[in-house]
Amino acid sequence: MIAAHTMAPPLAPAPAATLAATLSRPRPTVAQLAQLAGGTPMVAVDNLVAGYGGMEILHGFSLRVAHGGSLCLIGPNGAGKSTVLRAIYGLARVMSGTITVAGAPVTHLRAEQKLQQAGMAYVLQEGSLFADMTVEENLLMGGYLMRHPRDAAAAAERIFQRHGALAQRRRQRASVLSGGERRLLEITRALMMDPAVLLVDEPSIGLQPRYVDMVFELLRQLQQDEGKTIILVEQNARKGLAFADLGYVLVAGQLAMAGTGGELSRDPEVGRLFLGA
Repeated sequence: MIAAHTMAPPLAPAPAATLAATLSRPRPTVAQLAQLAGGTPMVAVDNLVAGYGGMEILHGFSLRVAHGGSLCLIGPNGAGKSTVLRAIYGLARVMSGTITVAGAPVTHLRAEQKLQQAGMAYVLQEGSLFADMTVEENLLMGGYLMRHPRDAAAAAERIFQRHGALAQRRRQRASVLSGGERRLLEITRALMMDPAVLLVDEPSIGLQPRYVDMVFELLRQLQQDEGKTIILVEQNARKGLAFADLGYVLVAGQLAMAGTGGELSRDPEVGRLFLGA
């Protein structure tokens, strides 16, 4: 794991003090992040300063994920985790820094250009479906940039063939779906244009445990069977780190720690702060 280690104090510090101490450690360097990711990076972020309007949320954030790899961002509320995804996808203001996908610069592309040209899709947090539209109509919305409607229809059919639960409900309104079915639809809608990179914001939020397992199994299949590169933010840190190859800890808009998912899961400070250990 990439982080400086100091001798543990005799008593566990308060969470706020621990977070401050974590941030005061030497931050991982880009070279260390590249070594940790391994291979040629599929997504590379360098010294990113980003936010909303004139408000700066991320302060010199860097990231490396290899092709077909997965990365989970964890940290306290307000740390900037979702802003990382939004900045990469073009939904937050990038003030400085660079973003590349497969070696190509995409920093200032609009969101639709990142989907169409860079092969990147963004799965929002819950509540992004159109409740009064059918399952099929919601799915087709994911192909709105396709050249011909028949291409979107063909992509939707491929998804229905893989996911029988959605196929059975294709003519029903999205409002009747269970929480797990809604999340499945949101993720599969992002697959309509066959992106190489998936940005997933809080995939387990609001779901019952059995649906959480279903969602992470789907993400695992997308990574391992289809070679998708996945960057996710996950409030269930234990589940997210168990899934991901890599884990980053964000504190106050900066990268405080980085390691494999397993290493961060075993780190005592990470356990106290985020895993309930």
